[in-house]
Amino acid sequence: MNSTTVRNLLVRGMLAGLVAGVLAWGVAYFLAEPLVDDAIAFEEAHAAHEHGGEELVTRALQSTAGLGTGVLVYGVAFGGIAALAYCFALGRIGRFGPRASALLLAGAGLLAVYVVPFLKYPANPPAVGDADTLNQRTALFFLMVALSVLLAVGAVILGKRLAPRLGNWNATLAASAFFVLVVGLAYAFLPSFTNEVPEGFSASLLWQYRVATLAIQATMWTAFGLVFGLLAERLLVPRAAAAVGGSGAEPQATPVAH
Repeated sequence: MNSTTVRNLLVRGMLAGLVAGVLAWGVAYFLAEPLVDDAIAFEEAHAAHEHGGEELVTRALQSTAGLGTGVLVYGVAFGGIAALAYCFALGRIGRFGPRASALLLAGAGLLAVYVVPFLKYPANPPAVGDADTLNQRTALFFLMVALSVLLAVGAVILGKRLAPRLGNWNATLAASAFFVLVVGLAYAFLPSFTNEVPEGFSASLLWQYRVATLAIQATMWTAFGLVFGLLAERLLVPRAAAAVGGSGAEPQATPVAH
């Protein structure tokens, strides 16, 4: 791709990320925030110490403007990074059109960036998790993200190299088995933090919160894939209306070389 095409895709990716962020904010506000309030209420009811002074940012502001700002900024940044990954992946992951490639990228990104790390280190609401292990849990989560992404890229490369000998189907199965095997080993050897749920905390609340966080990410990635796929297709496969002029023939899609 030339620099102009990459720049145009980057802008479209940020725009798609903004749209995805708006939708994800709606899911977070209506699904996750009530659960956060319940978890905070539990934490305050079982606090072993007094909280002195006034809070700098009210809970109402955090759950509205604060949440919206954070999600939208994240969405724009996420969209730009995903668009750059799309520029690299387009044409290298098979003979898929711009829209299908965007959806495949979104699905793979959701799996590698969030679902795989989430299964090992799921999100916790307030009151859950030992404060002394917070830094360790955060570092391990991002380590799991990096490992998952690298393994996903490695699985794609392995599948493409095995395809000439094994065929596309068998190569895909072999690459998927490699990914699952190494991820399983990571799950087995990396430390877990399963005993940090305080006594009396609702298991139903914990489960609902984790499902809500997964729904937020699924909304973000799915919306990005759909919106960005449409925008990328309009850029990369423009309608050749000028070529047919006034002949009355139906315009045909003409792929742009990249």
